[in-house]
Amino acid sequence: MDLLDTQVFGLIGEEGFERLVGAFYWRVKTDDLLAPLYPEQDFAGAERRLRDFLVGRFGGPMRYVEQRGHPRLRMRHARFKVDQTARDRWVSLMEAALEETNLPPDADRMLRQFFHDSATFLINQDGRASI
Repeated sequence: MDLLDTQVFGLIGEEGFERLVGAFYWRVKTDDLLAPLYPEQDFAGAERRLRDFLVGRFGGPMRYVEQRGHPRLRMRHARFKVDQTARDRWVSLMEAALEETNLPPDADRMLRQFFHDSATFLINQDGRASI
């Protein structure tokens, strides 16, 4: 983690992460590739978990770690088949959410890089994403 990463929370605060993650999940709910990966009744929970993870990762309160422990991103996503297509779609929806929320340039740049790198790290299949 770059020490500058922890400044993102100071730049956008809780409200910035709420807007970003809300805009992302608004898109996921209607996406033909990613929506099926989420149980219909758990979109609110998934949104909260991602928001809490990002807030803690970028310098805010560590709610995610306090409630769920170490993120262990690969382990937590291992049950999902994540291929290049799913990775690219996830990044595309997150980039659209970043555009919509219009965060300060420094925060946008750091978040965009983190999302690209993390999504690539989670690729675990050669085929199409499925449950």
